[in-house]
Amino acid sequence: MKKLITLVFVSVLGGAITLGTYKTFLEKEKPQIAQQATIEQPSFLPTNLNTTKTALAAAENIDFTTAAEKTVHAVVHVKNVAITTAQPTLQDLFYGRVPQRRQLGTGSGVIISPDGYIITNNHVIEDSEQLSVTLNDNQTLEATIVGSDPNTDIALLKVETEEDLPYVTFGDSDTAKIGEWVLAIGNPFNLTSTVTAGIISAKSRDLSGKSTQSFIQTDAAVNPGNSGGALVNTNGDLIGINTAISSQTGSYIGYSFAVPSNIAKKVVQDIMEFGNVQRGLIGIVPRNLGTFTSEKLGINETEGVYIEEVEEDSGAENAGLKVGDIIKEIDGLKISKESDLRGYLNSKRPNDIIHVKALRGNNLIEKKVKLLKNNRYILPFIGEIKDAKPNDLKKFKVKNGVKITKVYGSYKDYLTSEGIKEGNIITAINNRNVNSVDDVKSVIENRDPYKPLSIEIINSKGEKTRYGLR
Repeated sequence: MKKLITLVFVSVLGGAITLGTYKTFLEKEKPQIAQQATIEQPSFLPTNLNTTKTALAAAENIDFTTAAEKTVHAVVHVKNVAITTAQPTLQDLFYGRVPQRRQLGTGSGVIISPDGYIITNNHVIEDSEQLSVTLNDNQTLEATIVGSDPNTDIALLKVETEEDLPYVTFGDSDTAKIGEWVLAIGNPFNLTSTVTAGIISAKSRDLSGKSTQSFIQTDAAVNPGNSGGALVNTNGDLIGINTAISSQTGSYIGYSFAVPSNIAKKVVQDIMEFGNVQRGLIGIVPRNLGTFTSEKLGINETEGVYIEEVEEDSGAENAGLKVGDIIKEIDGLKISKESDLRGYLNSKRPNDIIHVKALRGNNLIEKKVKLLKNNRYILPFIGEIKDAKPNDLKKFKVKNGVKITKVYGSYKDYLTSEGIKEGNIITAINNRNVNSVDDVKSVIENRDPYKPLSIEIINSKGEKTRYGLR
C-alpha cells in the first residue's frame, strides 16, 4: 500500500516538473486578445461641489414654521348642507314630484378680519341651506353668506363671535414670482388644518381655454377639501385662494391652482361696499399671439395682446388705442397673453386709470386708459345690447331705449330678414319701457321663463314692431 502511494506521488511530481519545464522553455508566447468592453456614460453630469452646497444651504435656510404659525389658525373648515335634486322614481314622475335630498359638502376658508369675515370659494358654499365653520381650536360657528361671485369663484362669509379671531393679511399676488416657495393650508379629506409646501410653477394660468381665468399654479399638494384654503408666501401673506386641481383621478397629481389674492381682495371689497362685483372694462376684443397667428396677421411679434376690435365709446377708444396695436405692458406689468391682461383687469374697478404700453408698428406708444363700467348685456334671442346715447335715440325719434350692438343666436336670420340689425333700438320688454341695460336685466331676471319674451324694436326703417320670442 505504501509503495502504491509513493508511486502515485512520484508520478504527480514528475508530471508537474515536466509541465513547468514545457511552459517555461518550450511553449511559444501567444499574443493576448483583449475583448473591448463598451462602458456606458452616466446620464448625469457631475455638479460643482461649491454650487451644490450653496443650493442646499439656500433651501435649508427657508423657514416655513413662521408662515405656518401665522396662518394655520386663520384657516377654517367649512361645512355646507345643500339641497340637491335627486333621481326621480317612477312614482315621482307619475305624481309630478321633484325629489330633493340633503347633501353635505366640505371645504376650507380663510379668516381675513378679526371680526369674523371669511373668504372661500363660491363652489364650496353653492346651493347651501346651512353653513358652519370649524376653527382650528375645534370651535364650530354658524356662518352666513355676505355675497359671492361665480365668475371668480370667490365668496365672502361672516361669523359672529365675541372674541377677536386670528386672521391672515393680503399680500400682493402681482409681485409673486415663479419659483417662489409657498404654503397651501386647508382641510383636505375632512382632516384638520394641513400644511403643504411647494413653489409657484406658473402664473396667469387659464383652465377654461377661453382666456377668462388667471390662476396661480403651484406644486404644493392640494386635495379635495382644500378648496377655499390659503396659499401664502414664506412671510405668511395671503397670495391666493386654493381653488382647483388638475387631475384625472380627483386627487392631487402635481398641479394645483389658486385665485390670485389681488383678484380675491378686490371681489371681497366690492361685495362689502357695493353688494356685487364692479368690473372695469378696457373695451377691446383681444387676441393671443403666436407663430401661426402672427404670420397670418403679418407681424413679427409673438408675445403680447393683439387688439382685434376697439369697442365704441370705450376707455380704449377714448384713449386712442387702435385695431392692430399690441399691448405689451400695463402699469409696469408685462403682458404676454390674454390671461395676463384679464387677470390684471379683474383686480380693477370702473373709473380706475391704467397706463398701457403698446406696440404700434415699430413704435412703442403709451396711453392712459380709464376703465368704464360694463354697460353691455347679452339679451336672450337677440344678442348684445348697450345703453343708448342721446344721439342714438334722436336718430330713431324715441325718448327711451337700449341699442343693439350685435345680432346673433337662433333668431338671427329671422330678425335680419325683418330688418333688425346693429344700431336698432329696443324700447320695451314685456310691456315695460327700458332706459338702460340695468332695466333690461331687471325685466329678464324677474320674468316668467315659461312665457314668451315680448320685445319692442325700432328697426332701420323707423318702424316699431313687437316680437314674441321663446
